[in-house]
Amino acid sequence: MRLSDDDYAALDGRLAAHDAFLAARYPGERPGRQPVHTVYVPADRIGGFREWGTQALAAIDGFPPLPFPAALADRVRAKLAAEPIEDLRVDFEDGYGVRDDDQEDAAVKAAVAVLLDGPRPPFLGLRIKSLEAPTRHRSLRTLDLFLSLYQEPFVVTLPKVSGPDQVTAMVTLCETLESRYALSAGTLRFEIQIELPSAVLGADGTATVARLITAADGRCTGLHYGTYDYSAAAGVAAAYQAMDHPVADYAKAVIQAAAAGTGVRLSDGSTNILPVGSPTAVHDAWALHHRLVRRSLERGFYQGWDLHPAQLPTRFAATYAFFADGRDAATTRLRRYLDRQSGGILDEPATARALAAYLLRGLDCGALDDVGFTREELGALL
Repeated sequence: MRLSDDDYAALDGRLAAHDAFLAARYPGERPGRQPVHTVYVPADRIGGFREWGTQALAAIDGFPPLPFPAALADRVRAKLAAEPIEDLRVDFEDGYGVRDDDQEDAAVKAAVAVLLDGPRPPFLGLRIKSLEAPTRHRSLRTLDLFLSLYQEPFVVTLPKVSGPDQVTAMVTLCETLESRYALSAGTLRFEIQIELPSAVLGADGTATVARLITAADGRCTGLHYGTYDYSAAAGVAAAYQAMDHPVADYAKAVIQAAAAGTGVRLSDGSTNILPVGSPTAVHDAWALHHRLVRRSLERGFYQGWDLHPAQLPTRFAATYAFFADGRDAATTRLRRYLDRQSGGILDEPATARALAAYLLRGLDCGALDDVGFTREELGALL
């Protein structure tokens, strides 16, 4: 052996800055539960969110047969009765529209009153208007007023982000609000909605979305793909705008690569084909939604948007089936990995982490009850 301790130290010194960069920029997956969906409710209609579970169950009863295998019926019904919405977003953007200041101020106050008056979903936030010039001041006013009235944990959804400067400005805004409201540093965090091609591919040819994550300085919790704004901006005709269009798949592949290892979570978008109208229309919409949710899960997008109570049955049915279908294989492969047995599949540590994460997600969302490992055992593999 010819290398000395000085050689080791010299290489450590040469790579110290890069080691620090990797630790800061790629901390790994964020621990804890990720909701399987986000429900957007316009601010002036937020009072009805507690009825979504009842309405979802009524849709199942009103349009038989069930839109999912009978084996999942009890589990889905129990979920809809106990926790129909996992992540709620009070929407002051597209779903709410443009109102005068007095109207939007009143809507903020009324929404906060509703949230504080009764049970709330485990995850919650608000979507403000974009930081583009026409809506910037109203966006800041809404966030400021909401924060003055609601001191519980919440996340801010920042829509129509087109470049890193908007994200840097959002970071500064969060720091200012934390100081003014005497909040701990890092309390305010936000999601970035990817609704413009310029947020995926910049004018200089770089992947803008990677720069957005860097600009967020650790405050970005998620990247949410906006199906219809993005598709329209990319020139896709309205009749063909969809979550599974090639334009969407390209954007989401870039988003996924940029977010890998950063702790920033991903959410697919929505389908605007709602399960309403005739029985045929309802069942066709359920079939489409079920397929799209399953497709997103298979591609590593474990969260999506839901826009209507009748989409909840297929959201949970598709999600539960995804985890139930793979439970036995994942458990067997993970056990064989830990026991140093190949069983025909030679898994590596990275795959073991993926298997453990898969089982934990199934437990978190209620799809699985027992996977043969404790949460502590699974968590130790991440």
